[in-house]
Amino acid sequence: MAQVLVIADDLTGSNATGALYARLGLRAVTVGALTQVERYADRVDVLVINTASRHWPPARAHAAVRAAAETAGGAPLIVKRVDTTLRGNPGSELDAVVDVLAAREPSARIRTLAVPAFPDAGRSTVGGLHLVDGVPLTRTAVARDPFDPVRHSRVASVLGAQSRRSTGELALDVVERGPDAVAAALRASPAETVVCDATENAHLRTVAVAAARLAVEDRIRWVALDSGPFGAALAGELGLRPEGGAPARILAVVGSVTDRTRTQLARTETAPGARWAELDPAAPDPGAVLAQLRAAAGEGATVLGVRVAPDPLTTAGSAPDPGAAERILHALAEIARRAVVELCPGGLYASGGDVATAVTSALGADGFAIETEVLPLAIAGHLVGGPHDGLLFATKGGLIGGPDAARACLEHLRAACTRHTLGPTLSTT
Repeated sequence: MAQVLVIADDLTGSNATGALYARLGLRAVTVGALTQVERYADRVDVLVINTASRHWPPARAHAAVRAAAETAGGAPLIVKRVDTTLRGNPGSELDAVVDVLAAREPSARIRTLAVPAFPDAGRSTVGGLHLVDGVPLTRTAVARDPFDPVRHSRVASVLGAQSRRSTGELALDVVERGPDAVAAALRASPAETVVCDATENAHLRTVAVAAARLAVEDRIRWVALDSGPFGAALAGELGLRPEGGAPARILAVVGSVTDRTRTQLARTETAPGARWAELDPAAPDPGAVLAQLRAAAGEGATVLGVRVAPDPLTTAGSAPDPGAAERILHALAEIARRAVVELCPGGLYASGGDVATAVTSALGADGFAIETEVLPLAIAGHLVGGPHDGLLFATKGGLIGGPDAARACLEHLRAACTRHTLGPTLSTT
């Protein structure tokens, strides 16, 4: 059975949203016709249905979404995917989803989290107003869209023009106070649909963490109304996993200590939830780092990494120890060798040319089969030769890429692990 059901109103949005779930290691398939919905509903982790209803009258769009939801059956998480600029029929289509769910689960406490922000695409919500690159919707080109002009910048007003559900708002200052504050605010709100402010990916995760907590503690059945990334964040926090078990582990080994690298690694803690053990550069101890990695794995982390802690002496301007770099490199390679054997990751990420070379050698590989370029100077493929032949591998220069470069490499590996495990096709024959 699908773990996530996403109902979208156009094909490009459907496919882009499916890609976000694939990064979580979930197999996602986009379909359109109801016969295709029936065929794939029990064969994928994420079923994305394109109703192609963005430009339809509200009543017709409601009927199409209702039919799709009824045909797909149940899923632990149901997402109504909306356009990043709220064009189309978000209110009537949300009502269709909730109507079907309420009929299927009459005793459930059903509420909707409306989080349309897509920070990576320049879409944010502040004070309940939806913004494109900081500009309210009604001051952008979508207000003059020839098919679906958006007449409100306030998300609650866009939804309220079509939806029968009561709507409330969750302000950005509450979100920035963290999951506890968000959970308390959601509990206090009587609204059936709560519009949440968000300007960055960390805000999406904060709301998702709070929602996942209330799903357990208050037995709330959440529906997500979003443009893609919030639903994926909520799926992760709800613990939804590929059918057949947890996603494969990814091991990351990073030797660079530059500010750019530390910014990149900080982003991976939000998504995909990486847990980093730190190697003491003054006294590198592989055993101590492995103990931290074991503990993180035991707590359910699937992206495990080791990085080098800042050296206070170097930071203070003292002359570096000429032998320190070699000791650190040797320790990182030893950690990788032992961790691959003990923790059995499905993929390995190494940042920095020296680190990648040392790790490849420690694993006894003959070389590296190149399959794709994740981003400029970030390459993915697999090891060839040696005891770990075929292990998925990605490598990136230490000074390469923007803030999300490391995250992109890790998410590529996780998606590749899923394809590798489940096979390349979903043949219906």
